[in-house]
Amino acid sequence: MCLKMKICYIYDAIYPWIKGGIEKRLYEISRRLAERGYEVHLYGLKWWSGPDVLLKDGVYIHGTGKALNLYSNKRRSISEAVYFSMKVLSSCIKDKVDIIDCQQFPYLSCFSSKFISLARNTKFIITWYEIWRDYWLKYLGITGVIGMLIERACAKMPHYAIAINNIIKRELIMLGVPKEVIVTIPNGVDFYRIQNVKKQSDSFDIVYAGRLVAHKRVDILLRAVYEVKKEMPDIKCIIIGDGPEKNKLIGLASELNLLRKNVYFLGFLEKDEDVYSYIKSSKVFVLPSIREGFPNTILEANACGVPVIIINSPKNASIEAVKDHYNGFKVGLSPQELAHKILWLIQNEEARKKMCINAINFAQKHDWGFIVEKLEKVYEKLFFET
Repeated sequence: MCLKMKICYIYDAIYPWIKGGIEKRLYEISRRLAERGYEVHLYGLKWWSGPDVLLKDGVYIHGTGKALNLYSNKRRSISEAVYFSMKVLSSCIKDKVDIIDCQQFPYLSCFSSKFISLARNTKFIITWYEIWRDYWLKYLGITGVIGMLIERACAKMPHYAIAINNIIKRELIMLGVPKEVIVTIPNGVDFYRIQNVKKQSDSFDIVYAGRLVAHKRVDILLRAVYEVKKEMPDIKCIIIGDGPEKNKLIGLASELNLLRKNVYFLGFLEKDEDVYSYIKSSKVFVLPSIREGFPNTILEANACGVPVIIINSPKNASIEAVKDHYNGFKVGLSPQELAHKILWLIQNEEARKKMCINAINFAQKHDWGFIVEKLEKVYEKLFFET
């Protein structure tokens, strides 16, 4: 039942100008809700030229202020977070909406969103992608205590909390959030669109797609390729994406004598179809990140019929999405262990084919259509609550 609700999403980075998991989730969800008759608004920074407000795929996209660098010294910029939170406060306060769904990052905008919800008597949700807790200390040193306090404060703010997986739900409960107000709604995948994409004419063994930032640990992948090369001299690995670690990674690939011989940096690809076509032409998708929520790339790789290998890390909640010998593998943060699984998947073709079928079946169950139906029920329930 569509109630013609007015829904407001708040996040600083906007797809397709910025491509990441959160950006993609908001894009896929918002345009589908608009198709169902909801009035959907997305407030972020202005990454485009032209008018401050765009109507794209049925969604009103608001540029609250000029785009700033999201990263400073290879970390999320605190000054950008402060700037965006102030712009949210000045922009969104003018409009009355029924639901505010603020994305957890970059935290400070959650405080602005809470103020707006109180001022406008609006239902307020925070969607959570990670819980850091003591990881703040590793990320920022002693000043990470402030981050821990901010995270805990944000956890207590909303009427509802949406967790993108059950690990995050358990972490929220540990922060004192009542389990009755937490709903798990995972990321999704545009399954049927991906099925229509053709693979590249060239074939590859390994593919990575994502941001090139420190916690993604693409350096571990490069060292694993170095190990695999000892047994497979012609191993071919493609790395799709850009980020602050790119030059460092290119330097490491060159040092290991892999660059343009075994490892190819393709950079940022504008069209999603191009990314999917490269994934489809590969045998294994590797995401060596040590810190994730529920990355879309796992589902996209599985939808392409490619098994995935991820890192079994305490802060990697994506371990919920991968089952060993079913749609991929979980390995330790070791180039040797990663190399062993890569070789196993490449050399055991029959087993890999079975995992490819399983991967497609798993991805199909996470089509965005099913995800939006779950989210719609949450919004309707909250809308009717007094």
